[in-house]
Amino acid sequence: MGEKPRLRKYYDEVIVKDLLPKYGNSLAIPLLEKIVVNAGLGGSASNRDIMETATGGLKVITGQKPIVTRAKKSVSGFHLRAGNPVGLKVTLRKDRMYEFLDRLINVAIPRIRDFRGFNSDSFDGHGNYTFGVSEQFVFPEIEYDQIKEVFGMDITLVTTADTDEDARDLLKRFGMPFKVKGV
Repeated sequence: MGEKPRLRKYYDEVIVKDLLPKYGNSLAIPLLEKIVVNAGLGGSASNRDIMETATGGLKVITGQKPIVTRAKKSVSGFHLRAGNPVGLKVTLRKDRMYEFLDRLINVAIPRIRDFRGFNSDSFDGHGNYTFGVSEQFVFPEIEYDQIKEVFGMDITLVTTADTDEDARDLLKRFGMPFKVKGV
């Protein structure tokens, strides 16, 4: 087995030691459970070239092959039939999750134009945080010349925290850049 990812080591050696007095038990300390990356392609999902390009792009970004998400219901207003592809999804766990989070926080987010921090109110009430990235070019692995269509993605950080405050504290300790209130 290879060496632990940098953020996993940081969690084990620093974050757990800092939070131990607050929780009293190392098993009660919140941790990152999984990261789900979802790219909705909408009407472009039926185009095979765009779907293959998006699949390749998401595979390069996450290091894992995405699965195709399909429509559950037919919606005539959107020219959509049940079972048609509508997007791509990747669920990252363990080492790949920590490596992706490290690249996201330290490489991709600083490349977002006019970035002022993520909204710290976007938690779902159960300790999970979701945010969107409008284009895949913020990841340096993507070559601009190879892309046929720009697509955005939603990234959900799923934690074992019971409250949003605990999850916010955990993600801040990982280095997640949240907006400062009142600025």
